Amino acid sequence: MRVKELSKKYKNYVRDMRREFHMNPEESLKEYRTSKRIKEELEKIGVQCEIVGETGVIGVIKGEREGKTIALRGDIDALSVQENSDKDYASKVPGMMHACGHDAHGAMLLGAAKVLNEMKSEIKGEVRLFFQPGEELVRGALKMIKDGALEGVDSIFGLHVSSEMPVGTICCDSGARCASGDIFIIKVLGSGGHGAKPQECVDTVVVTSAMVMNLQSIVSREIDPLEPALLTIGIIKSGTRHNVIASEGV
Repeated sequence: MRVKELSKKYKNYVRDMRREFHMNPEESLKEYRTSKRIKEELEKIGVQCEIVGETGVIGVIKGEREGKTIALRGDIDALSVQENSDKDYASKVPGMMHACGHDAHGAMLLGAAKVLNEMKSEIKGEVRLFFQPGEELVRGALKMIKDGALEGVDSIFGLHVSSEMPVGTICCDSGARCASGDIFIIKVLGSGGHGAKPQECVDTVVVTSAMVMNLQSIVSREIDPLEPALLTIGIIKSGTRHNVIASEGV
């Protein structure tokens, strides 16, 4: 019951911090303002903290009794997305937006810090708070790990908000819940030329487009249908003019 009461106590705080982060999004591995603000908020309540991985933050809440070390993780980077909103807390950074909920993750973890810090006399062991940078580049966690974030950690809880679920509900599964991500780049080299003479060229626009469609067969024909898997092509770049056949595609 005390957790519920303290959560209500800090509800507005979490909302306000989420809106502050939302107004000031930062790209992956450049979350300097965000990590500075997180550190300031943790220091206000006396939570031991440090910057790791350049823009990540670790907070530590030690209980008064011996026990395991449990980590709570939330990511803090934004996406290169233009926000079209009339909200008074809309992004102030052109072309950058917290479109994936990481503003909420950072705010929620600060709220958890306040709640757990008030309950540390009841905690057996230690709680570590991981404010992870660079999740969208699949590189931020490794930077924190290289700085020793996981040393001595027994278990870790990572979560993600979901707009598909009703407010107040939690979805959890046994075993692995989220897949790891890998980023790949394919460079297609052809032979460019004039758009009126395609027979003399190797058109990388056509080749690149065909690759995008055919790569999807990896999931549909190479992966066990009972296993979760996905492949997303997020960027295609090829060509410079409407009447020139491109020699390269990425």
